[in-house]
Amino acid sequence: MNITTENKKWLDDFNLNHPLVIAGPCSAETEEQVLKIAHELKNSDVSIFRAGIWKPRTRPGGFEGVGAIGLKWLQKAKAETGLLMAIEVANATHVQLALEHDIDVLWIGARTTVNPFAVQEIADALKNTDKIVLVKNPVNPDLALWIGGVERLYNAGIKNLGVIHRGFSTYEKTKYRNIPEWQLAIELQNRFPDLPLICDPSHITGKRDMIQEVSQQALDLNYDGLIIETHIDPDNAWSDAAQQVTPTVLKQIFKDLRIRKETDNADDYNNRLAKYRIDIDEYDTKLLEILGKRMKVADKIGALKKEKNVAVLQNKRWNEILGKMILDGEEKGLSEEFILKIFKAIHQESISHQEKIING
Repeated sequence: MNITTENKKWLDDFNLNHPLVIAGPCSAETEEQVLKIAHELKNSDVSIFRAGIWKPRTRPGGFEGVGAIGLKWLQKAKAETGLLMAIEVANATHVQLALEHDIDVLWIGARTTVNPFAVQEIADALKNTDKIVLVKNPVNPDLALWIGGVERLYNAGIKNLGVIHRGFSTYEKTKYRNIPEWQLAIELQNRFPDLPLICDPSHITGKRDMIQEVSQQALDLNYDGLIIETHIDPDNAWSDAAQQVTPTVLKQIFKDLRIRKETDNADDYNNRLAKYRIDIDEYDTKLLEILGKRMKVADKIGALKKEKNVAVLQNKRWNEILGKMILDGEEKGLSEEFILKIFKAIHQESISHQEKIING
Protein backbone atom coordinates (compact mmCIF):
# COMPACT_ATOMS: atom_id res chain seq x y z
CA MET A 1 0.00 0.00 0.00
CA ASN A 2 1.57 3.27 -1.12
CA ILE A 3 0.07 5.78 1.29
CA THR A 4 1.53 9.23 0.51
CA THR A 5 0.92 12.82 1.53
CA GLU A 6 -1.91 12.85 -1.02
CA ASN A 7 -3.89 10.65 1.36
CA LYS A 8 -3.75 13.36 4.01
CA LYS A 9 -4.90 16.07 1.61
CA TRP A 10 -8.56 15.68 2.56
CA LEU A 11 -7.61 16.53 6.14
CA ASP A 12 -5.59 19.57 5.03
CA ASP A 13 -8.56 20.79 3.01
CA PHE A 14 -10.35 21.60 6.28
CA ASN A 15 -7.65 24.24 6.88
CA LEU A 16 -7.90 23.84 10.66
CA ASN A 17 -5.61 25.29 13.33
CA HIS A 18 -6.61 22.46 15.67
CA PRO A 19 -7.17 18.67 15.37
CA LEU A 20 -10.19 17.53 13.37
CA VAL A 21 -13.29 16.98 15.54
CA ILE A 22 -16.15 14.65 14.63
CA ALA A 23 -19.09 14.75 17.05
CA GLY A 24 -22.74 13.82 17.34
CA PRO A 25 -24.98 11.21 18.94
CA CYS A 26 -24.23 7.51 19.14
CA SER A 27 -27.60 6.99 17.43
CA ALA A 28 -29.92 9.20 15.45
CA GLU A 29 -33.16 8.86 17.43
CA THR A 30 -35.57 11.47 16.08
CA GLU A 31 -35.40 14.27 13.55
CA GLU A 32 -35.77 16.81 16.35
CA GLN A 33 -32.89 15.28 18.30
CA VAL A 34 -30.55 15.22 15.27
CA LEU A 35 -31.30 18.82 14.30
CA LYS A 36 -30.98 20.18 17.82
CA ILE A 37 -27.58 18.56 18.40
CA ALA A 38 -26.31 19.65 14.97
CA HIS A 39 -27.33 23.26 15.59
CA GLU A 40 -25.64 23.27 19.00
CA LEU A 41 -22.42 21.98 17.44
CA LYS A 42 -22.27 24.14 14.32
CA ASN A 43 -20.50 27.09 15.95
CA SER A 44 -17.91 25.01 17.76
CA ASP A 45 -14.69 23.28 16.68
CA VAL A 46 -16.73 20.43 15.18
CA SER A 47 -16.24 19.96 11.43
CA ILE A 48 -18.15 16.69 10.91
CA PHE A 49 -21.43 15.58 12.46
CA ARG A 50 -21.70 11.86 13.22
CA ALA A 51 -24.78 9.77 13.96
CA GLY A 52 -25.43 6.04 13.97
CA ILE A 53 -28.19 5.04 11.54
CA TRP A 54 -27.70 1.27 11.69
CA LYS A 55 -26.46 -0.01 15.04
CA PRO A 56 -24.88 -3.47 15.23
CA ARG A 57 -25.82 -5.00 18.59
CA THR A 58 -24.09 -7.91 20.29
CA ARG A 59 -27.43 -9.62 20.93
CA PRO A 60 -30.82 -9.19 19.22
CA GLY A 61 -33.58 -7.26 20.93
CA GLY A 62 -31.73 -4.00 21.54
CA PHE A 63 -32.14 -0.75 19.61
CA GLU A 64 -30.55 -1.34 16.19
CA GLY A 65 -30.98 2.13 14.74
CA VAL A 66 -33.75 4.00 12.97
CA GLY A 67 -32.52 2.89 9.55
CA ALA A 68 -32.68 4.74 6.24
CA ILE A 69 -35.18 7.35 7.43
CA GLY A 70 -32.39 8.85 9.54
CA LEU A 71 -30.46 9.71 6.39
CA LYS A 72 -33.12 12.30 5.50
CA TRP A 73 -32.66 13.88 8.93
CA LEU A 74 -28.92 14.15 8.27
CA GLN A 75 -29.58 15.73 4.88
CA LYS A 76 -31.69 18.37 6.61
CA ALA A 77 -29.06 18.91 9.32
CA LYS A 78 -26.41 19.41 6.64
CA ALA A 79 -28.56 21.92 4.76
CA GLU A 80 -29.29 23.92 7.92
CA THR A 81 -25.84 23.88 9.56
CA GLY A 82 -23.29 23.33 6.80
CA LEU A 83 -21.65 20.53 8.78
CA LEU A 84 -20.44 17.48 6.88
CA MET A 85 -22.30 14.27 7.76
CA ALA A 86 -20.79 10.92 8.79
CA ILE A 87 -22.34 7.48 9.36
CA GLU A 88 -21.24 3.88 9.87
CA VAL A 89 -21.76 1.43 7.00
CA ALA A 90 -21.59 -2.35 7.26
CA ASN A 91 -22.56 -3.59 3.79
CA ALA A 92 -23.08 -2.54 0.17
CA THR A 93 -26.73 -1.61 0.76
CA HIS A 94 -25.73 0.86 3.47
CA VAL A 95 -23.13 2.34 1.12
CA GLN A 96 -25.63 2.77 -1.71
CA LEU A 97 -28.14 4.52 0.55
CA ALA A 98 -25.43 6.75 1.99
CA LEU A 99 -24.30 7.79 -1.49
CA GLU A 100 -27.88 8.47 -2.57
CA HIS A 101 -28.28 10.82 0.41
CA ASP A 102 -24.90 12.53 -0.18
CA ILE A 103 -23.32 11.49 3.12
CA ASP A 104 -19.81 12.94 3.20
CA VAL A 105 -17.93 10.56 5.49
CA LEU A 106 -18.39 6.81 5.92
CA TRP A 107 -16.75 4.75 8.61
CA ILE A 108 -16.39 0.99 8.91
CA GLY A 109 -17.06 -0.22 12.45
CA ALA A 110 -14.93 -2.54 14.56
CA ARG A 111 -17.27 -5.49 14.10
CA THR A 112 -17.12 -5.09 10.32
CA THR A 113 -13.36 -4.59 10.09
CA VAL A 114 -12.88 -8.13 11.41
CA ASN A 115 -14.66 -9.53 8.33
CA PRO A 116 -12.58 -9.21 5.13
CA PHE A 117 -15.58 -10.31 3.02
CA ALA A 118 -17.68 -7.42 4.36
CA VAL A 119 -14.86 -4.90 3.93
CA GLN A 120 -14.31 -6.04 0.35
CA GLU A 121 -18.04 -5.69 -0.35
CA ILE A 122 -17.94 -2.12 0.95
CA ALA A 123 -14.76 -1.37 -1.02
CA ASP A 124 -16.37 -2.64 -4.24
CA ALA A 125 -19.47 -0.51 -3.61
CA LEU A 126 -17.31 2.58 -3.01
CA LYS A 127 -14.88 1.98 -5.89
CA ASN A 128 -13.16 5.21 -6.97
CA THR A 129 -15.39 7.34 -4.74
CA ASP A 130 -14.16 10.71 -3.50
CA LYS A 131 -15.90 10.23 -0.16
CA ILE A 132 -13.86 10.20 3.05
CA VAL A 133 -13.71 6.62 4.37
CA LEU A 134 -12.46 5.82 7.87
CA VAL A 135 -11.65 2.34 9.17
CA LYS A 136 -12.06 1.56 12.86
CA ASN A 137 -9.66 -0.90 14.42
CA PRO A 138 -10.99 -4.48 14.65
CA VAL A 139 -12.49 -5.64 17.95
CA ASN A 140 -9.40 -7.69 18.81
CA PRO A 141 -5.83 -6.30 18.79
CA ASP A 142 -4.87 -7.45 15.29
CA LEU A 143 -2.80 -4.85 13.46
CA ALA A 144 -2.62 -6.87 10.23
CA LEU A 145 -6.42 -7.07 10.05
CA TRP A 146 -6.71 -3.29 10.56
CA ILE A 147 -4.15 -2.58 7.83
CA GLY A 148 -5.84 -5.15 5.58
CA GLY A 149 -9.12 -3.26 5.79
CA VAL A 150 -7.40 -0.05 4.68
CA GLU A 151 -5.60 -1.88 1.87
CA ARG A 152 -8.85 -3.25 0.44
CA LEU A 153 -10.26 0.26 0.22
CA TYR A 154 -7.05 1.70 -1.18
CA ASN A 155 -6.92 -0.99 -3.86
CA ALA A 156 -10.48 0.00 -4.85
CA GLY A 157 -9.23 3.46 -5.77
CA ILE A 158 -10.43 5.18 -2.59
CA LYS A 159 -7.84 7.82 -1.74
CA ASN A 160 -9.51 9.85 1.02
CA LEU A 161 -8.73 7.34 3.74
CA GLY A 162 -8.16 7.47 7.49
CA VAL A 163 -8.32 5.23 10.54
CA ILE A 164 -10.14 5.44 13.87
CA HIS A 165 -8.63 4.01 17.04
CA ARG A 166 -11.49 2.94 19.33
CA GLY A 167 -9.69 0.48 21.60
CA PHE A 168 -9.80 -3.31 21.82
CA SER A 169 -11.94 -5.82 23.66
CA THR A 170 -10.44 -7.79 26.54
CA TYR A 171 -11.70 -10.40 28.95
CA GLU A 172 -9.78 -8.64 31.74
CA LYS A 173 -11.45 -6.08 33.95
CA THR A 174 -9.88 -2.65 33.40
CA LYS A 175 -10.93 0.96 33.81
CA TYR A 176 -11.61 1.10 30.06
CA ARG A 177 -14.54 -0.22 28.07
CA ASN A 178 -12.02 -1.12 25.36
CA ILE A 179 -8.36 -1.03 26.29
CA PRO A 180 -6.40 1.48 24.16
CA GLU A 181 -3.33 -0.66 23.36
CA TRP A 182 -1.72 2.61 22.27
CA GLN A 183 1.32 0.79 20.90
CA LEU A 184 -0.73 -0.77 18.07
CA ALA A 185 -2.05 2.60 16.90
CA ILE A 186 1.46 4.06 17.21
CA GLU A 187 2.85 1.19 15.10
CA LEU A 188 0.22 1.90 12.44
CA GLN A 189 1.12 5.59 12.60
CA ASN A 190 4.83 4.77 12.22
CA ARG A 191 4.20 2.57 9.17
CA PHE A 192 1.83 5.02 7.48
CA PRO A 193 2.57 8.53 8.82
CA ASP A 194 0.43 10.12 6.11
CA LEU A 195 -2.70 8.15 7.01
CA PRO A 196 -4.87 10.36 9.24
CA LEU A 197 -5.29 8.84 12.70
CA ILE A 198 -8.38 9.71 14.74
CA CYS A 199 -9.05 8.70 18.35
CA ASP A 200 -12.47 7.58 19.61
CA PRO A 201 -12.29 8.25 23.38
CA SER A 202 -16.01 7.50 23.77
CA HIS A 203 -15.60 3.82 22.91
CA ILE A 204 -12.20 3.49 24.56
CA THR A 205 -13.49 4.73 27.91
CA GLY A 206 -17.21 3.93 27.97
CA LYS A 207 -17.43 6.70 30.58
CA ARG A 208 -18.00 10.37 29.89
CA ASP A 209 -15.81 11.51 32.79
CA MET A 210 -12.75 9.92 31.13
CA ILE A 211 -13.21 11.52 27.70
CA GLN A 212 -10.96 14.50 28.53
CA GLU A 213 -8.12 12.32 29.82
CA VAL A 214 -8.01 9.96 26.85
CA SER A 215 -8.47 12.79 24.33
CA GLN A 216 -5.42 14.52 25.81
CA GLN A 217 -3.41 11.29 25.63
CA ALA A 218 -4.28 10.99 21.94
CA LEU A 219 -3.25 14.57 21.19
CA ASP A 220 -0.01 14.05 23.11
CA LEU A 221 0.67 11.16 20.69
CA ASN A 222 0.11 13.42 17.64
CA TYR A 223 -3.29 12.07 16.62
CA ASP A 224 -4.93 14.04 13.84
CA GLY A 225 -8.41 14.21 15.35
CA LEU A 226 -11.09 13.04 17.75
CA ILE A 227 -14.53 11.48 17.31
CA ILE A 228 -16.66 12.08 20.42
CA GLU A 229 -20.25 10.98 20.98
CA THR A 230 -22.41 13.97 21.90
CA HIS A 231 -26.08 14.08 22.89
CA ILE A 232 -28.47 16.76 24.20
CA ASP A 233 -29.72 14.36 26.91
CA PRO A 234 -27.02 11.69 27.36
CA ASP A 235 -28.59 9.93 30.34
CA ASN A 236 -31.69 9.16 28.29
CA ALA A 237 -29.91 8.25 25.06
CA TRP A 238 -31.24 5.16 23.29
CA SER A 239 -27.75 3.63 23.10
CA ASP A 240 -24.42 3.98 24.93
CA ALA A 241 -25.76 6.59 27.36
CA ALA A 242 -22.82 6.43 29.77
CA GLN A 243 -20.19 7.49 27.23
CA GLN A 244 -21.92 10.48 25.64
CA VAL A 245 -21.40 14.12 26.64
CA THR A 246 -23.54 17.22 26.10
CA PRO A 247 -22.55 19.87 23.54
CA THR A 248 -21.75 22.20 26.45
CA VAL A 249 -19.39 19.66 28.02
CA LEU A 250 -17.82 18.98 24.62
CA LYS A 251 -17.03 22.68 24.18
CA GLN A 252 -15.43 22.75 27.63
CA ILE A 253 -13.31 19.72 26.69
CA PHE A 254 -12.05 21.67 23.67
CA LYS A 255 -11.10 24.60 25.92
CA ASP A 256 -9.24 22.38 28.38
CA LEU A 257 -7.31 20.28 25.84
CA ARG A 258 -3.71 21.29 25.24
CA ILE A 259 -2.41 21.12 21.69
CA ARG A 260 1.26 20.13 21.76
CA LYS A 261 3.93 21.20 19.31
CA GLU A 262 5.34 18.35 17.27
CA THR A 263 8.87 19.43 18.18
CA ASP A 264 10.97 22.40 19.34
CA ASN A 265 13.95 23.73 17.43
CA ALA A 266 15.59 25.40 20.43
CA ASP A 267 19.15 24.20 21.13
CA ASP A 268 18.43 23.76 24.85
CA TYR A 269 15.52 21.42 24.11
CA ASN A 270 17.43 19.35 21.58
CA ASN A 271 20.56 19.04 23.74
CA ARG A 272 18.61 17.92 26.80
CA LEU A 273 16.48 15.54 24.72
CA ALA A 274 19.60 13.97 23.19
CA LYS A 275 21.04 13.36 26.67
CA TYR A 276 17.82 11.79 27.96
CA ARG A 277 17.64 9.54 24.92
CA ILE A 278 21.17 8.31 25.55
CA ASP A 279 20.08 7.43 29.08
CA ILE A 280 17.03 5.59 27.73
CA ASP A 281 19.18 3.63 25.26
CA GLU A 282 21.51 2.56 28.07
CA TYR A 283 18.64 1.39 30.27
CA ASP A 284 17.07 -0.47 27.35
CA THR A 285 20.34 -2.30 26.74
CA LYS A 286 20.54 -3.23 30.43
CA LEU A 287 16.93 -4.44 30.37
CA LEU A 288 17.72 -6.81 27.49
CA GLU A 289 20.82 -8.08 29.29
CA ILE A 290 18.79 -8.76 32.45
CA LEU A 291 15.99 -10.46 30.50
CA GLY A 292 18.53 -12.64 28.72
CA LYS A 293 20.01 -13.71 32.06
CA ARG A 294 16.52 -14.37 33.44
CA MET A 295 15.70 -16.68 30.53
CA LYS A 296 18.90 -18.64 31.11
CA VAL A 297 17.68 -19.30 34.65
CA ALA A 298 14.30 -20.34 33.16
CA ASP A 299 16.23 -22.79 30.96
CA LYS A 300 17.84 -24.33 34.06
CA ILE A 301 14.42 -24.64 35.70
CA GLY A 302 13.14 -26.32 32.53
CA ALA A 303 16.02 -28.81 32.61
CA LEU A 304 15.30 -29.60 36.28
CA LYS A 305 11.58 -30.11 35.57
CA LYS A 306 12.45 -32.42 32.69
CA GLU A 307 14.76 -34.43 34.94
CA LYS A 308 12.06 -34.79 37.61
CA ASN A 309 9.13 -35.08 35.15
CA VAL A 310 7.38 -31.98 36.56
CA ALA A 311 4.78 -29.88 34.70
CA VAL A 312 5.94 -26.55 33.26
CA LEU A 313 3.13 -24.33 34.56
CA GLN A 314 3.10 -23.73 38.32
CA ASN A 315 0.11 -21.45 38.95
CA LYS A 316 0.69 -20.90 42.66
CA ARG A 317 4.24 -19.68 42.06
CA TRP A 318 3.13 -17.50 39.14
CA ASN A 319 0.38 -15.80 41.17
CA GLU A 320 2.82 -15.14 44.00
CA ILE A 321 5.27 -13.48 41.59
CA LEU A 322 2.56 -11.40 39.95
CA GLY A 323 1.18 -10.13 43.26
CA LYS A 324 4.63 -9.17 44.49
CA MET A 325 5.54 -7.40 41.24
CA ILE A 326 2.33 -5.37 41.26
CA LEU A 327 3.07 -4.12 44.79
CA ASP A 328 6.75 -3.44 44.02
CA GLY A 329 5.80 -1.73 40.78
CA GLU A 330 3.38 0.63 42.49
CA GLU A 331 6.18 1.74 44.83
CA LYS A 332 8.24 2.62 41.76
CA GLY A 333 5.42 4.57 40.09
CA LEU A 334 4.45 1.82 37.63
CA SER A 335 0.77 1.12 36.98
CA GLU A 336 -0.80 -2.27 37.65
CA GLU A 337 -1.87 -2.41 34.01
CA PHE A 338 1.73 -2.03 32.85
CA ILE A 339 3.09 -4.57 35.35
CA LEU A 340 0.48 -7.12 34.24
CA LYS A 341 1.37 -6.68 30.58
CA ILE A 342 5.13 -6.83 31.02
CA PHE A 343 5.23 -9.77 33.42
CA LYS A 344 2.65 -11.79 31.51
CA ALA A 345 4.90 -11.42 28.46
CA ILE A 346 7.97 -12.42 30.47
CA HIS A 347 6.12 -15.38 31.97
CA GLN A 348 4.97 -16.58 28.55
CA GLU A 349 8.54 -16.38 27.23
CA SER A 350 9.77 -18.36 30.26
CA ILE A 351 7.15 -21.04 29.62
CA SER A 352 8.18 -21.24 25.96
CA HIS A 353 11.82 -21.70 26.96
CA GLN A 354 10.93 -24.45 29.43
CA GLU A 355 8.62 -26.23 26.97
CA LYS A 356 11.38 -26.37 24.36
CA ILE A 357 13.74 -27.98 26.85
CA ILE A 358 11.19 -30.46 28.23
CA ASN A 359 10.00 -31.48 24.76
CA GLY A 360 13.36 -31.15 23.06
